Amino acid sequence: MRLSIVIRTLNEARYLRALLEGIAQQQCPGLDVETVVIDSGSTDGTQQIARDFGCVLTHITREDFSFGRSLNQGCEAASGDVFVFVSGHCVPTDAHWLHQLCAPVVDGRVAYSYGRQIGGPESRFSECRIFEKYYTRSTRVPQTGFFCNNANSALARAAWAAHRFDEDLTGLEDMELAKRLCAAGHRVGYVAEACVYHYHRESWAQVQRRFEREAIALQKIMPQIHVGPWDMLRYIGSSILHDLQGARRERRAWALASEIVRYRVAQYVGSYKGNHEHRRLSHAEKDIYFYPANRTETR
Repeated sequence: MRLSIVIRTLNEARYLRALLEGIAQQQCPGLDVETVVIDSGSTDGTQQIARDFGCVLTHITREDFSFGRSLNQGCEAASGDVFVFVSGHCVPTDAHWLHQLCAPVVDGRVAYSYGRQIGGPESRFSECRIFEKYYTRSTRVPQTGFFCNNANSALARAAWAAHRFDEDLTGLEDMELAKRLCAAGHRVGYVAEACVYHYHRESWAQVQRRFEREAIALQKIMPQIHVGPWDMLRYIGSSILHDLQGARRERRAWALASEIVRYRVAQYVGSYKGNHEHRRLSHAEKDIYFYPANRTETR
């Protein structure tokens, strides 16, 4: 059985070496592993790091980039029976991550699996709270519903070949594919033991853009969801209150108050704006969402 790890990158030098070192340390008896990096124009040494570790390096242009298209291209360059998708700014927490993540796909219990994500010492408090909400300590194989996340996931090649990722979405290509797989009779599973640190280093404007483009994509996946201005204000207020209560238990409420407020405002203002955006992105807008100046965007 051959596994192909597919990593989307854009200026991921800060964490890519640690990720590739973590991959090299994985204990996967009986499994052959290759790593494919699909890069969309890095200028910070990302490509050289990929070469140093012997990765299959392929490229996608700014004009052609979308999250789904880059993954499809990465899968086309891969030779594995199972694809493993991991963000270039995620790092496995132990040497059993890969085996645990792929086991339900390898043994046929599910077509698509995803693992736990946690923050690191540099992660923002509110984002760690989001990780705790969506990535619990309880494994569910198979799970109910089609939630999935490609920052840490595995997919059967046969399932991808039959359905492929939507290349027009501004994000959430994982959930959209999982929804179609479930409709076709496949199953999705969550593996809490397959855990990665997920590091985001974003400005507040970039946090807002991330949630905005995901909300745009969610309109296609779940068009019944509507976020009005009062919903936005209610979500901001309640999330700030709960975060401050959590920070108070850690005796950090005062130190984290400003960060919590700014994160939750960026999150829900972005979600509100994206929920009301239905048109196709222009070239200039794609650059704003996918290629913000001087940083990496979530790949």
